[in-house]
This record gives sequence, structure tokens and C-alpha cells, in this order.
Amino acid sequence: MAIRRSNMGFLLLLVALACTLLCSPRAVPRALVVADEAPADDDGDTFFTKVFAAAAQGCTAAFVAAILSAMSEPVVNRLLVKRMTVSAALNDVQIADVAKFFLTTFPTNMLKFPVFEVINRAMMFTSLSPGVSGFVSGWLFCTIMLPVTNYRFRKSMGWPIKPELLYQAYIPTVVRDILYGWARGLAGPFLLDLFAPTTFFHKAAVFGLTIWASCILSSPCNEWRGFTLQPPEKKLPFWEYFKPINYARSTGIGSTIMGIALMIGMLVTPYAETAFGYLKEHVAVALSVVALIVALAK
Repeated sequence: MAIRRSNMGFLLLLVALACTLLCSPRAVPRALVVADEAPADDDGDTFFTKVFAAAAQGCTAAFVAAILSAMSEPVVNRLLVKRMTVSAALNDVQIADVAKFFLTTFPTNMLKFPVFEVINRAMMFTSLSPGVSGFVSGWLFCTIMLPVTNYRFRKSMGWPIKPELLYQAYIPTVVRDILYGWARGLAGPFLLDLFAPTTFFHKAAVFGLTIWASCILSSPCNEWRGFTLQPPEKKLPFWEYFKPINYARSTGIGSTIMGIALMIGMLVTPYAETAFGYLKEHVAVALSVVALIVALAK
């Protein structure tokens, strides 16, 4: 009961924080890394200038996403691989686990986000068609980052890290990433044209909906990946793992969590930029925040 009360208090704190951010009368600055807009063409910009700028922008988004991922990934991965119910997955993840997992999500995001941005911007300087460019980007990113992805996955599940398993589930993962990139490229423009958002919040909502739709469209490969990642001693048979109720729960709830998390990430990224500026000028406060995170992770 105490654990449930603690988890509920944590969720209420998150809701209160979101409401504070959304209801704040301050003008919302432009988010650094959320839109899929091409960088403005300046005569002085070179390939390396744009690539390094994209990497720096990716680092900003990495911190925000690391916080959200630390809260959402342990639950989503339990739904995907262990086929838990939502309540069982929530009860299996404690606040201390979230704080500890942040120490994994942040450094891995600092690798993944800049690499993705560099690859994405580099493809803009090629003559490849959007479809081929997306295919190459997805394949290249997955091939480079799969050890990081699988390391992070095993950390979220509390499983031991084995070097020989860092390239586990390569085929389903690379196909999923390519399909996800294609789905996002298809759903994004369609939803923008359909809803024509005008405010920052509306754009964030459409962005979250785009992520949700992309996760749904690429879900068969994600489920394939989850089936492959099961430990041999606890592996469910094919027909049991892919029961319609299991598939619907894992895909529906997992996609919804990812959509909401990235929508919130888009909304809070401008505030994170402001917070970084404050912490840069107040080193003592920054060190206190780091000490608090480390203390919670113990």
C-alpha cells in the first residue's frame, strides 16, 4: 500500500508540474529540437557548421527525453516483453528505479540524439530521394546505436548486461526503425494539413499524435523485437505471446505513453533551455540538483 501511495504521489507531482507549465502566463520560447524543419540556409553555413549545430540541439532534447524515458520505458518494456498488465507493471517500478534508470537514459541519450541529428542533417546534403534517405538513415542509426539501445533496454528490465547480446534482435529492430521513420514521414505532414495547428500547444499535440500513429504503424516489428528479446528460460510460445489482448495492450498503451511523453517533451524543452541557462550561472544549485539525483538513485 505504501508503494502504491508513493507512486500515486509521484504521478500527482508530474501532473501538477505539467499544469504549472501549461498555465504559466510567460511567453513560450521556441523549442530547440522538436520540429522536423530544415535549418535555414545561410550563405556562411557549411556542412560541418550545420551538422555540429544539429548535434548541439540534439543534446538539449536528450536531457528532456531522458527524464521522460526514465519514467516511461520501464513500464513500456514490461508491457512489451513480460506481457504484464498495466497495474502490475506500475507496481513493479519504484521511484528509486526511475531515478537510477535516469543515470542510464541521460548518457545514452547524449549519444543517440546527437548521432540521429547528425545523420539526419547529413542526409540533407545528399541527392537521395526522401524515401531512400529515410531508409539509409534508419538503417545507419540502428546499426550504430543498437548496442546502446539494447544496453538501455536490459537496464530498464533489471537484467544483466552481456556483451554478446548487445546486437540481439538486430533484424526486427532495424526493420522497425526504418518502418517508424517512413510512418512518421507519412503521418506528420498528413496530420499537420488535417489539423493546421496555430499555437505552440496545438503543434505539440499534433506532434504527439504523429508519434502515436507512427508507433502504431510500426508496431508489428516492435512486437517482433519484443518476442526476440525474451529470456530463453521465460520465453512465451508464439501463439501466447501474440494473443490479440496482449498485442492490443502492449501496442495501444505503449504508443500512447510514447506520444504523450514526446508531446510533453516538446512543451517543456523551452523551459529546460531556460533552466540550463540559470544552472549555468548558479553552479551551487546545479551541483545540488546532481547530488539529489544521485542520492535518489542509491
